[in-house]
Amino acid sequence: MSLLIFDLDGTLVDSKTDIAQATNATRKMMGLPPLSLEIVATLVGHGAPMLVRRALGPESSDAEVAQGLEFFLTYYHQHLLDHTHLYPDVREGLDCLRESGRVSMAVLTNKPIRSTLAIVEGLGLRDHFFRLYGGNSFEQKKPDPVGILALLSESATAREHALMVGDSYVDIRAARNAGVRACGVSWGFQPDTFAADPPDLLVHHMQTLTDYVLSKMGKMGD
Repeated sequence: MSLLIFDLDGTLVDSKTDIAQATNATRKMMGLPPLSLEIVATLVGHGAPMLVRRALGPESSDAEVAQGLEFFLTYYHQHLLDHTHLYPDVREGLDCLRESGRVSMAVLTNKPIRSTLAIVEGLGLRDHFFRLYGGNSFEQKKPDPVGILALLSESATAREHALMVGDSYVDIRAARNAGVRACGVSWGFQPDTFAADPPDLLVHHMQTLTDYVLSKMGKMGD
């Protein structure tokens, strides 16, 4: 195990409240009532444009969606760290993996790269990752494999030595499409989607993932 690729929202950070507040601010601007936190969480995963389109509903025109997206991106970027925080033990796990000196780590998310950078840097994690890719870093978003394939190439890692870690079927399908293993985390936004797209490994605590990766590195070094 020499390359770990992490999703961001629902995997490393709990950003549900800030995303929901930005979504509802957008709906209010468009004259619509607010959505519950739970409903907004089900809309996350395919990037900001799809989130806004789903949040505004099928009756909204392309022009209205474009207006809503512009408002959402501006509002969210101004408030993306109001409530967002790391999940339990994530910092300690990332520290441990970095200190091992034997695994490269990257972030691959469908969140816009500008917001991705702001969150990772704001939470003091930038030095843990050799690369950060967002939803607008490539022409296609997850579950397209382009981001994973780019990270494999940049880190000179064979597919069998890489692991994609995420909280929804989007991450699992991205891993499958790239031919790498997938790890699901149960603490995220959409763990129920693993029923249809089961990961190779499902963990309920960050420490479990850390121990698993370190054990795999040990076997590689034997």
